[in-house]
This record gives sequence, structure tokens and C-alpha cells, in this order.
Amino acid sequence: MIESLNNEKIKFAFKLKQKKYRQSTGLFLVEGEHLVEEAIKSNHAKQIFTTNMDTDYTVETFVVSSEVMKKLSDLGESQGVIALCEKPDKHEWCDHVLILDQIQDPGNMGTLIRSAAAFGFATIISEDSVDYYNQKVIRASQGAIFYVDLLEMDISELIQRHPEYHFIGTDVLMGLDLQDADLSFDKLAIILGNEGSGVGDEIKSLVNTNINIPMLSTESLNVGVAGGIIMYEAFRRK
Repeated sequence: MIESLNNEKIKFAFKLKQKKYRQSTGLFLVEGEHLVEEAIKSNHAKQIFTTNMDTDYTVETFVVSSEVMKKLSDLGESQGVIALCEKPDKHEWCDHVLILDQIQDPGNMGTLIRSAAAFGFATIISEDSVDYYNQKVIRASQGAIFYVDLLEMDISELIQRHPEYHFIGTDVLMGLDLQDADLSFDKLAIILGNEGSGVGDEIKSLVNTNINIPMLSTESLNVGVAGGIIMYEAFRRK
């Protein structure tokens, strides 16, 4: 059992709570039984830290004290198991791409990743957004983070370099009604914007179409909800 907070494995894992170490190592932590199971199932778990003496995980496992688990945990009340994971490999872009412009809320990011995985948007690209591997993002994704490609790049430049995609932005004031929008393109990219200001003006000026979701009695939807509706609609029509 590992009981020392100064153990080298524990000190290394603890560093991964910081974005700069996640970026430099390509590693990150997930916490809780469900996420650890998803990490193992998707072959991204490299090590397990657990307080449970009776475990049968299929990857290298270290039993740790409650004090050590508390140091590694990001939750008020730990579930007693954490996996050190390798970031998923990148693949060729899929035909349906989700692009995120300055999404700041971890819950929204995680929800969008989960919906993207569900509706076939397996390539996700963001600019100036919350870190994909933030613990709150990972929890909100419910493990979907292991089944999508997560990229970061300049969105305006991306649009100009990839004319093979039909880019659809979102504009609550001037956008075309979602019901009237053509979502049947072989290569489709949906762009969602910041929670407060939406998609940036420069990006909206570059897209092929701007759309909005018709509503009865509210000005706008939470971006996580809106993204799910639009991606489902594209999935349904295809």
C-alpha cells in the first residue's frame, strides 16, 4: 500500500491536476468507478489508484491510503478509485465536425462532448475554450471523452482552409430557422459559441449558413442544450 504523500508516483499523478502537466505529458486523471471502467474499456487507462484492497483491474494497480486518495481526488467525497490515462490518439476528421468558439463552462463542454459522441460528431475542435481534460469536463462527458477526437486550432483559419466542409454557425437574431436549414451535406461542421456572446462576428461572417433554434418564450438556450438539439437534428436527417 502507498501511504506516503511524497511517493514519486503520487507526486507525478498530483501534477496532472494542472493543465500544463497534462499538456506536456499527454496524460490526465479520471475519477470514479464509471469513468475508470470506461478508461479501461477504451484502453486508455495506464495505472489505477484505489483504496480497495480487493481489486481485479486489468491494468497496473496501486492500493493507496485514504489520505493519499484525498490528495489525488477532485471530489469532496472520493469514490476511492482514480485512473491515470493517456489522451486518445487523433484520427482523420470525420464527416460531421463540432467546432466550439470560446466555451467556458466545464459542464457545457462535457455535455457537448457527450452529445457529439452520441450523434456522430466524433471530431471536436475548439478555440480559447475550457480545457477538455478539466475534471468537471470529464465528469460531465460521462466517459464520452474517450471516444472522440479533441483538437484545438484557430477557427477562422480552419474555415478558410477546409472548403470541403459546409460550415453552419449559430446566430439567435439573424440565423435561418433550424427547420429550414439544409443539414444534408456529406461534410458538415456545426459551430457553437461562447455562453455569453455566442459565435464571434468574424467566424459568423465566414460560415456558409447561420441558423437559430425557434423558441416560444426565451431569448436563447444553454449552449449545451442547443448543441444537442442541432447535432441530433443533423443525425436524424442523415
